[in-house]
Amino acid sequence: MRYMPRASAIREVATKPTLGPPAYVVLGMIGLGARSGYEIKQMVELSIRFFWTISQAQIYPSLETLERVGLISGRAEPRGKRPRRVYDITEQGNAELERWLSDDEPIPFELRDIALVKLFFAEAMDREQALALLVRVKERSEQQIVTLRHIEPAAELVDQQGNPSPLLTLRMGVAFHQAMIDVCAEFEPKFHARP
Repeated sequence: MRYMPRASAIREVATKPTLGPPAYVVLGMIGLGARSGYEIKQMVELSIRFFWTISQAQIYPSLETLERVGLISGRAEPRGKRPRRVYDITEQGNAELERWLSDDEPIPFELRDIALVKLFFAEAMDREQALALLVRVKERSEQQIVTLRHIEPAAELVDQQGNPSPLLTLRMGVAFHQAMIDVCAEFEPKFHARP
């Protein structure tokens, strides 16, 4: 006898949308206490923007989807004449966020860095231009480390309060950019020596 799924199971699969990373970022930020689309964008700018970007154009549609499927609940809370909608994560939203964080699917590594693309093709430049590009990439990573070091005290405070995750990701960011600096420094003599 062939297995036939229950009608309710079919409806559940058909009605549950497929959420992409932007929706989970929004869900996670609400779980951390962001209440509005504006606050989500601010929290992203102070934290994960160093390794994952999300735009206003992704935040608001994600909020609508998450609310429609019951993972967050929203209500109007205007500020003066400005309309404002604030959100809270639901019990179902917490469960879905936890499920997504703990799923054992492969975790793809995505790196989109136009500087690396330009370095790959640097042979098309003359020696001085190629060296200048390498130096710019190195200086960019040096500046990123300075920026990360400025927000490190806030991450250390959160760590002392029992949440080590922001400090962990910040330190990984520092290590990544330090590795970029080290490799650029290693290759600088080769760029000087190019004919």
